[in-house]
Amino acid sequence: MSKTPKSSAAPSSNWVALAKSLGKNPLKPKTSAEQPRKRRKLSHDSEELMFSRAPRVEQPVEDPTRGDGSESIVNGESLPALRQMVLGKTEFSEGQRQPGKFLAMDCEMVGVGPEGAESSLARVSLVNFYGAVVLDVFVRQRERVVDYRTHVSGVREKDMIGARPFEEVQKQVSELLKDKILVGHAVHNDMQALLLSHPRGSTRDTQFFAGKLKLTRSTRIALRALVQQELGMTIQAGEHSSVTDARATMAVFRLHRREWEAWAAAQGRKRKRHEKRSEQRTTGEGDEEDDVDDVEDAARPTKSKPNRTGISSGLSTVVRHSGGEREVRRGAGGGGARTKAGGGGTTTKDGGAKTQWWKQLGSTGTVKGSMRVG
Repeated sequence: MSKTPKSSAAPSSNWVALAKSLGKNPLKPKTSAEQPRKRRKLSHDSEELMFSRAPRVEQPVEDPTRGDGSESIVNGESLPALRQMVLGKTEFSEGQRQPGKFLAMDCEMVGVGPEGAESSLARVSLVNFYGAVVLDVFVRQRERVVDYRTHVSGVREKDMIGARPFEEVQKQVSELLKDKILVGHAVHNDMQALLLSHPRGSTRDTQFFAGKLKLTRSTRIALRALVQQELGMTIQAGEHSSVTDARATMAVFRLHRREWEAWAAAQGRKRKRHEKRSEQRTTGEGDEEDDVDDVEDAARPTKSKPNRTGISSGLSTVVRHSGGEREVRRGAGGGGARTKAGGGGTTTKDGGAKTQWWKQLGSTGTVKGSMRVG
């Protein structure tokens, strides 16, 4: 028997009332036209960001937390003035441009050799006590530069145009440092690159002094950290500048100059005394003073235990007198015998009697060199 399809029943009155209250038929599916369209952003209101390929150069920045209050004057030096000197904003008089007694030096290197692993001197800068530039030159390279290390050294290929030969720069630096006090940070590295040496007593290495005098915990503190600690400013944030580093080194030295110079002077006096003693030992001078000390030690009473007789060590003490006369003091059991040597022979005083002791050996009275058979 075939089934006849049922006709759709009309909605009840409740559904009709609900549809009227909603204003639309809830059973009617939403068409694609009624679906909300997604908006697509076709353009940006903000401008396109542009990135420069030029190297980033950082200038020294003063720490804003450091005020100009009670700590603006330290050890007789003005911190704001020292910061301005490091920033290169100091105006110099004609007299302040002269080299003077103190010179601070810093150098920059470039990479040569396989993969640029070897360092070669590329720039040398010298500033005086006030921060005025005395010398700032680029050094011509003999080998092909593999890495200019611009991000650290600040040296570029164009800087080599007009660079001066190494021998010429070395000679000029040597002449400028003559009879001067050299200030630097780990300055032995710079001097090694220049193939130069400088007297130890005329060198003020800020890294060494800061560690030696307990200014820092580290004995090999970096210049950037030392400047941040002492001056409250940041250097070497980007490309380095040997002029800025030399000025910063001089600023740290000026801040502690009195204490460091006093310590260096004391060390110099100790070094001179040590050298004088070494020279006396080498030339034989001062032997008479040593003999006098030996006599004083021999004459000093010694502690002896009871019921024990004195025991001689068999050693003799030689005392030089004026006129070339020598006196030999030989140890004996309870006392000592004195022997005087002059131009005509040697005699011994023993209880006031003169004897020729070298002819008597032992108690037998045998002449020295004779043999008795028995």
